[in-house]
Amino acid sequence: MKFSVLAGALALLAAIGTQVHAQGTKTREQVAGELAQAMRDGAVLAPGESGLTERELHPGRYPAAQAARGKTRDEAKNELVEAMHAGDISANGETGLTLRELNPQRYPVAVAVAGKTREQVKADLAEAIRNGDVIASGESASKLNEVHPQWYARSQRATNAVAQAER
Repeated sequence: MKFSVLAGALALLAAIGTQVHAQGTKTREQVAGELAQAMRDGAVLAPGESGLTERELHPGRYPAAQAARGKTRDEAKNELVEAMHAGDISANGETGLTLRELNPQRYPVAVAVAGKTREQVKADLAEAIRNGDVIASGESASKLNEVHPQWYARSQRATNAVAQAER
């Protein structure tokens, strides 16, 4: 009796498994197409142990997500022409670099807008050093004010007092 129930259960599981498998099978072309799309979108995992996708690791290499409405054919053509003139087209499938990255002398220099002046950056660094908001040496990745709170307790009180006085 136990054997027939067990055999029936196994037969049922096998039938369900083959039905699910038959519904989920894809052709080789479908799988290759999905892989190519994932590679274009940066949805494949980056090499190494980071666990990040290529898009998360290198966001500048992949276009922003499309809006819900999509683009017209003319918009797509214009965008392609602009990308070709700027060198933002992929050079080849192996390196993942753009034409601009491979041949920077062929394209105009991209103008970078500075976020802060040198003096502002120096002031921010001095403030971080004063408050202990810099990484301590070693492999802990802790800040100095976390490793040595006694060194920065007085400094923090003084900073708070100055802030109160300025109000």
